[in-house]
Amino acid sequence: MKEQTRRNCEQLIENRNRVKSVFSWDNGLLNLACAGIFTAKGKAVDELVLEDCKNLLKQKVGIFSNFRSTARSPITAMLATSSNPKQTLENGLLVYQLLKKDFWTSSYLPLTAMIIAQMAQPSQYEEIASRTRTIYDRMKKEHPFLTSGEDSTFCALMALSEKTDDMMIEDAEQCYHNLKPNFFSSNAVQSLSHVLALCDSRADTKCEKTMELFEKLKAAGHKYGTNYELSTLGVLAMSGGNSDEIVQEIDEIDDWLSQQKGFGFFSNITRKQRLMYAGIVTQRDYLNEEAMQTAAVNGTISLIVAQEAAIYAAVAASSAAAGSATSSN
Repeated sequence: MKEQTRRNCEQLIENRNRVKSVFSWDNGLLNLACAGIFTAKGKAVDELVLEDCKNLLKQKVGIFSNFRSTARSPITAMLATSSNPKQTLENGLLVYQLLKKDFWTSSYLPLTAMIIAQMAQPSQYEEIASRTRTIYDRMKKEHPFLTSGEDSTFCALMALSEKTDDMMIEDAEQCYHNLKPNFFSSNAVQSLSHVLALCDSRADTKCEKTMELFEKLKAAGHKYGTNYELSTLGVLAMSGGNSDEIVQEIDEIDDWLSQQKGFGFFSNITRKQRLMYAGIVTQRDYLNEEAMQTAAVNGTISLIVAQEAAIYAAVAASSAAAGSATSSN
């Protein structure tokens, strides 16, 4: 394993432990999801800052707000990674009010609002919130039974794209129809197709690269998750890295993680979830440094947005899973 990769892995573990010290009652999967937010940005958790953001959220929103439901700790993590948590929260609440005009409230909507608040200028909020609904309606028209509140996250990221609505919807549909025969979960394939639609290249090429990586991982004994994990694989496939090298790196990271406390056989983190986080750590090697240095390239910007979409979709799904586990206990 490369030294930088090992440091990234160690940072994920350390971030999870620090998150757990602040959110000690949260489900382990949710702690890991929050750690993933920091690690994907190359940041270490500062417990004092995280605690301050937790208190800030408590002060600014009511106890029954969806900002303090299962999305509470991921939103706190998003605030803690921003340069100005107070302003970021105020902006997120503003976007949330705009989105509520067009969407039923849910645990996914606050995350969607925070994504827009972090990635757009205040002068764009109203336009992006409106475009988010427009894209959602078009998505719903194509897949009336698949499209639901959880897709608002992808719609928001697509609304931030410079691509036209027609381009993204057509691209997503072609990717969906190309990939669906390979996977059982229609929801997961729809999410993957949305991520791929944010990336530049022909739909056929994107699907071929994704399936090549999936099959090579499977051949190496690492069957990638085919539920909400699947969209993170699409980002890796489009990173421009050599698929054999990506498989080797994921294999090394997954093996290392399996030996860490909270990731082994008796943990509540499944093998497929662990593999997804191995993929997220791998993304840092192929996206962050080089990508940010060449951010003037539209394709690279699209890939960074796609990375955000995949990670936050995983966070949202983790939040929902954690909430379901809590309610069943």
